[in-house]
Amino acid sequence: MNIENLVRENIKKLKPYSSARDSFLEGTLLDANENGIGSVWDEYAVLNRYPDPNHRKLRQAASAYLGVNADQLFFGVGSDEVIDLLIRIFCKPETDSIMITDPSYGMYEVAADVNDVKVIKTVLDENFQLDLNDIREKVEAETKIVFLCSPNNPTGNLLKKEDILELVNDLNCLVVIDEAYMDFAESNSLKKEVRNFENLIVLRTYSKAWGMAGIRCGFSVASPYITELLYKVKAPYNLNMMTQKGILKAIENKSTKDSFVSTIISEREKVYSELAKMSGVKKVYPSEANFLIFEVENPDEVYQTLVKKEVIIRNRSRMTRLSGCLRVSIGNSEENELFINELRRIL
Repeated sequence: MNIENLVRENIKKLKPYSSARDSFLEGTLLDANENGIGSVWDEYAVLNRYPDPNHRKLRQAASAYLGVNADQLFFGVGSDEVIDLLIRIFCKPETDSIMITDPSYGMYEVAADVNDVKVIKTVLDENFQLDLNDIREKVEAETKIVFLCSPNNPTGNLLKKEDILELVNDLNCLVVIDEAYMDFAESNSLKKEVRNFENLIVLRTYSKAWGMAGIRCGFSVASPYITELLYKVKAPYNLNMMTQKGILKAIENKSTKDSFVSTIISEREKVYSELAKMSGVKKVYPSEANFLIFEVENPDEVYQTLVKKEVIIRNRSRMTRLSGCLRVSIGNSEENELFINELRRIL
């Protein structure tokens, strides 16, 4: 397939904004109407200058860590920015469509609605896996992107690799795999498969395992052509200097992230075990993420009672195939113990 045929015509013709820092990052910088004296926040002396709009140092550092090429990497304000940009680049409003699985992460549909793009839904099977026949039946000629989430939010399970790659190989559209939680199941990542499939895009984030949700940074691994389109369409300085420096520091401290992952997986297994033997919990679903979903008899009542105790989880009981289900994130050991004790009292 030719990816260029999927791109909106106005995007192909778009002349991107040329910012001062596209050309020069060092020297006597008198080209961008910045405050050359300094910043009122003097803890960071460089904040009076615009950041690198092309994230060059960040892409090089992430490239070495991830084992992918720097020209395959795009960084955005969380994965949500990348999702929105992909829809804007490839989907013509009121004409094209995206496909999403149900249940899954809600922002794919929100981003499509914002851009006036049709949403086609395919329901995951009883094991929360892809229904390949249903996808093939429902996909349209105007479907430009299929969004998949693995490990899936809110169910926590991995989608089968072979099913995903079968779709990537068969469908005449982009297939976007949101791997926001893949740090907890890294060996299943498809990031290195991008070199084999031009229409495959992998999304990742620093919000989960890395513990940097407040910094708002996500990224995509895609073909150099798609990556170039993302840099063409994004806002000139989408990633601020503090975020870029923070992510560079995080990559240097990757062993801390690995420690976080080990601790969270251990705590997840403890919480799973406690939920599984608790009276009143009908079912606990296995998870490859940093959360668990479990079924109770009266989810609304349980949820509201926990809220009154200031223990905040998510009520997912109205989502497809998740009747009676609540989702709990895995916190630190004290938080997890508090949650278990309060839930036990309620049930």
